Amino acid sequence: VRKTSLKANAKTYFSRCLLPLLESISIEIYFSFTLTLYLLTIFVNLTLIFTIFWDKMLHDPMYLFICNLCINGIYGSSAFYPRILYDLLFDSYVITYSGCMTQIFLIYSYIISDCTTLTVMAYDRYVAICKPLHYHSILTIQKVWTLILLTWLFSWLESGILVLLTARLPLCGVDIDKLYCSNWAVVKLSCGDTTLNNLYGFILILSHLCQMTLILISYVNIIKVSLRSRADRKTSMKTCLPHLITLTNFVISVIFDVMYARYGSDTSLLALRNIMSVEYLVVPPLVNPIIYGMKLTPIRNRVGQMFTKLPP
Repeated sequence: VRKTSLKANAKTYFSRCLLPLLESISIEIYFSFTLTLYLLTIFVNLTLIFTIFWDKMLHDPMYLFICNLCINGIYGSSAFYPRILYDLLFDSYVITYSGCMTQIFLIYSYIISDCTTLTVMAYDRYVAICKPLHYHSILTIQKVWTLILLTWLFSWLESGILVLLTARLPLCGVDIDKLYCSNWAVVKLSCGDTTLNNLYGFILILSHLCQMTLILISYVNIIKVSLRSRADRKTSMKTCLPHLITLTNFVISVIFDVMYARYGSDTSLLALRNIMSVEYLVVPPLVNPIIYGMKLTPIRNRVGQMFTKLPP
């Protein structure tokens, strides 16, 4: 089959994933729930973004990185929700080949950007706790914006190469047994040589394992400093706990999805696989701003002031 014909006719079937969930509830209820979840995700992220943006007291590196994490949350959820809502509304679980490649680029750039941002945030906490006197000289506002820009450029570059390597493959199938387009699901449909795709995939995995190593090293040093006194422990727990919760949730779900996509069975644990494959697209964008808003006192107080000043 020629790839040119598949560009117009490639299909993604969501029905086998959705039908078990839809047996007990109607399409309208499922659509309403999904739309509500998407709007709530946008709302909580925008609340935190505007809070940090408008309050000059929150223009510190830590809060700017949190703001970037929220922007990326909107970016990632917008790569997933609109397509699902469209499929539910029009009962059409089909996507064009170009649309599939676009969704792959958006979702993978979201994942890479989130991982890189969490790495930078771990470094920020390391400098703040282990080198507090040099914090503002090491992490200047200019350096913070540079790191944020590099985070996005890095994610777009990696995802762009990923999509180009996949788009060159001739495809011999159209059925993707997933709720959205994922790179490995498309690669498995190929009837060509996927050696280069495998190699690049392992390079990506290795690079992000290095990032996890940097995060681990940062927190080992933070723990060492925190053991010195109760005040240090209280400070580190207050600012690092939200980051650790966010990091743990994101890493576990992504690792499960990547490993299962490559080595898992296509027939066993289907329900668990479908839940875990969308978990990092649904839960972190919704929960992250809530965690940071509740755990970090300056943000919590500022958000509270914003809503108390709203007219009745």
